[in-house]
Amino acid sequence: MPEDTALPTPPPLGLIPVVPTASVPASSDGVTFYDQLGGRPTFERLVREFYRGVAGDPVLVAMYPEEDLEGAIQRLTGFLEQYWGGPTTYSQQRGHPRLRMRHNPFKVNPDARDRWLTHMRAAVDSLELPPLQDATLWDYLERAAHAMVNTFDE
Repeated sequence: MPEDTALPTPPPLGLIPVVPTASVPASSDGVTFYDQLGGRPTFERLVREFYRGVAGDPVLVAMYPEEDLEGAIQRLTGFLEQYWGGPTTYSQQRGHPRLRMRHNPFKVNPDARDRWLTHMRAAVDSLELPPLQDATLWDYLERAAHAMVNTFDE
């Protein structure tokens, strides 16, 4: 795919990132950003690489029961797929994302956010996306991470 292909601009996050498929419009030829990135295999690679980093991070891994890392991988993959125009399986299985509410039981302070971003940046880099696709995906992920901060306590 050419690097200059126009990509949809994700909607502003506001206080809560919203996930309906219609939130990110398809291009004029009906191709979604999800399709442009390569569909589920790309999002699975992204999320599995991200969780490889999380598994070695004492602050972040403590937020997950060990037996639930695979569940977390599936939930994040489904969420990102749906957000970027893929299948709506996430909402069918879990309802509205309610990301802030789902993260509220956890202490998400700036340190946790920055660790999350470090591991996600490495995962995004591992995809070796064209610059425009990389920037589009990263912009959303960075804004979402900032929106999840729910405390400034250490």
